[in-house]
Amino acid sequence: TMLHSALALCLLLVAVSSNLAIAIKKEKRPPQTLSRGWGDDITWVQTYEEGLFYAQKSKKPLMVIHHLEDCQYSQALKQVFSQNEEIQEMAQNKFIMLNLMHETTDKNLSPDGQYVPRIMFVDPSLTVRADITGRYSNRLYTYEPQDLPLLIENMKKALRIIQSEL
Repeated sequence: TMLHSALALCLLLVAVSSNLAIAIKKEKRPPQTLSRGWGDDITWVQTYEEGLFYAQKSKKPLMVIHHLEDCQYSQALKQVFSQNEEIQEMAQNKFIMLNLMHETTDKNLSPDGQYVPRIMFVDPSLTVRADITGRYSNRLYTYEPQDLPLLIENMKKALRIIQSEL
């Protein structure tokens, strides 16, 4: 009977673990660390260099989001950004995406200073598009949650530039 109960226990464990596997499969993908909350269904590149490589290779614009975890403005923007279907869809399909919590050595990514949140676009010819700006003259590349329509417009502008120029 000892053998019998050990076998039963074994079968029980198999049943439990396979149910667990099914439950885990049904769940959305576990949050990937590279998204840092900006959109788990987006494929994020890890470094600026990698972003430039894929932008050139895929002929898609690179969108660089500079942010900090302990910045309330970054957090507020992240929340609306990650919940906006149009932005998420464009980011998933039409852009190379990078979010950074540190500055790069490329001074072109901080034409008017190193502040967060800051969103820059780089076209596939690897030109930082300083001409795609937000609505604040003192911080040209920042966006607040209520500026989402402008950010969507600017994403479309980045896509249009590619069609017309490249």
